[in-house]
Amino acid sequence: MRHTIPFFKSFFVFLLLLHVSAGAVQAQDRCASMDLLQKRFTDKPALKLMFDQRELRLKQLISERIASGKSMRTTGLVTIPVVFHVVLSRQSMVTDAQIMAQLDTINKDYAGTNAGAEKVPSHFKSLFGQSGIQFCLAQRTPNDAPSTGIVRYTTTRSSFDYTNNQVKHAESGGADAWDTDKYLNIWVCDLSGTTLGYATFPDDGVKDEQGVAIDYASLPNGAAAGFNQGKTLTHEIGHYFNLYHIWGDDNGSCAGSDQVDDTPNQSNSTTSCQTGIVTDRCTTTSPGIMYQNYMDYTPDACLFMFTRMQVARMETAFSTYRSLLAMSNGCTPVDVKKKDASLKAIRQPAQRICSNTLAPQVTLVNRGSETLTSLTIHAVIDNGAVQNFGWTGSLATYAEQTVTLPALTAPEGNHVLSIYTSNPNGSADEDTSNDALSLDFIYYEPFAAPVREGFEGLFPPQGWDIVNEDGGSTWEKTTSASKTGGASVKIANFGNQVVGQRDYLRSPTVNIAGVDSAFVSFQVAAATYTSTSTQGNVWDTLQVLISTDCGQTYTSIYKKWGSSLITRSAATRTAFTPGVNEWRREEINIGSFIGQGEILVAFLNTNGNENDIYLDDINIRTVTVNPNLKEAGFLVTPNPTNGVMSVQFYPHPAKLKSVSIYNVSGQKVRETLITGEVAFNIYNFDLTASPAGLYVIKAEFEDRVLTKKIVKN
Repeated sequence: MRHTIPFFKSFFVFLLLLHVSAGAVQAQDRCASMDLLQKRFTDKPALKLMFDQRELRLKQLISERIASGKSMRTTGLVTIPVVFHVVLSRQSMVTDAQIMAQLDTINKDYAGTNAGAEKVPSHFKSLFGQSGIQFCLAQRTPNDAPSTGIVRYTTTRSSFDYTNNQVKHAESGGADAWDTDKYLNIWVCDLSGTTLGYATFPDDGVKDEQGVAIDYASLPNGAAAGFNQGKTLTHEIGHYFNLYHIWGDDNGSCAGSDQVDDTPNQSNSTTSCQTGIVTDRCTTTSPGIMYQNYMDYTPDACLFMFTRMQVARMETAFSTYRSLLAMSNGCTPVDVKKKDASLKAIRQPAQRICSNTLAPQVTLVNRGSETLTSLTIHAVIDNGAVQNFGWTGSLATYAEQTVTLPALTAPEGNHVLSIYTSNPNGSADEDTSNDALSLDFIYYEPFAAPVREGFEGLFPPQGWDIVNEDGGSTWEKTTSASKTGGASVKIANFGNQVVGQRDYLRSPTVNIAGVDSAFVSFQVAAATYTSTSTQGNVWDTLQVLISTDCGQTYTSIYKKWGSSLITRSAATRTAFTPGVNEWRREEINIGSFIGQGEILVAFLNTNGNENDIYLDDINIRTVTVNPNLKEAGFLVTPNPTNGVMSVQFYPHPAKLKSVSIYNVSGQKVRETLITGEVAFNIYNFDLTASPAGLYVIKAEFEDRVLTKKIVKN
């Protein structure tokens, strides 16, 4: 949730000269975390606003934590599983022993048990902080295979630049992250230039890029003289838990802040080991600046401490933003059984099928130490009859195979497909916890048009479904606003900080074959959090898509975002709830799809973390023209009439200026004038009060005049 507070500081990173040896000086960008964060703020101004606003809430939580006297050291240590992705062209550049020494360093630094702790000056000893955060090498992969927590990838790239995060993606020569909710991902690589490391702050960008990257030379006994005792990782993990540089990144102005109350103000980073009391232009009196702090740029040998308030900030940030790490089983070794067959995924059917037969497809994994040669796979739809399938093959430990099962038949409706295994190699499975999976799917025959939905009843309505691949917030029914009735649907982009998530609200398959025209109409209400005049922003985007193959592929027929989408012009800094006049009707001609016969309409939201979007009164309709009208192009019905009649045109009467009715004496008795664009193809008149007799209908166009006679009884 966003909360408005003043911007707490300017994130500005500058180049720092650090002493490398007594006889040489080398330019050393010790950390690129703040530079990367500033780049993200530039790319997406709304992210900067979000960071500004959450700081007040974080400070409140920190104050409550301190007032309670609680810390992770008093309430229970938290051990976070760590995976080191070693991405180098020559793996010999980093040894397992260096990784183990690095793990030992961060554990001691965060616990406050490192050998240098005794060197903290007496005037700062009362501020010395000890965290309850500890780290272990991951003992299992995300797929529950045994692991050492050290994964090596030989790359063809000579180095990686922090600005593009290529080291975090296999497709660009790096390594894909393990589940960032369950592991602290640390990439060890050759960083380009003089950068030694960089980290992501909580919720600062793409989820699968969360973690820390460090230069291999910064590891204990690495080649970065002066910075090879493992303190770079200690520093970067501090950023990962929402700590900022101790000098506030203000370029020496003394106006910046690291948002921590017990760290002295400091004009700039420290460039060399210091002793005694050191003052500067921002802290001019004893006890001076805290050059021993891990969030400074002091060489590794002289970094000894976090403060109590830094620890409180990290632990609060952990509890607020990274608490899922505490629930990970990554530190628990895998108990490998002899016989253990498991199901990894149900690959087929899709969430929606458009035929009543389906051939289930599953991914089978052998998690046992014994080669898997036979197995029974069971499949059942709802509470129906169980279908049994005997599988044979040869599957080594942790190998997997895709298996297609015999076809099943499903009636119309919403269903649950359950699949489970038994009898691996003819014996009981020794771990039944991974034997079963289930999948919700729907099957409905095509609906006849029109399909009208105001979301007043069951949600999703019959035949509708939601595709929410990321498992986060998605389309939901709401009674907080509606265009008509008491309900609508909305998607809460306001509270969703994961930019780029895509969520589909999909209609039933609708038969539009054999009609003359077809349309999709709906009511939409939307607002933004950021002013629509902001340049380069990432906006919430609403698309309407048509699928003619049961949702396998789509064609976009409507796409709006920012100023083209909103129905409230002012930027809205709270979750948007539209008023009755803050809706807009949209209508889309889908006549080009009539020849496809059956279509599915999907409403796709792509999250930009702006504000909520609402939909109501969706109508998928068709129009079939009277054969006589289609032939004549101009028809008056009924004829004869008792008074009420319709004047109809086909096709749409472009350039129509007026429709008039004259009696036999040539007097004009009724007239409808059309100005601007012609909106309708049907015009209704009432001659009930007029005398019986013959009348003439006259349709005047810009380039022609059409007439019809009608009898009034």
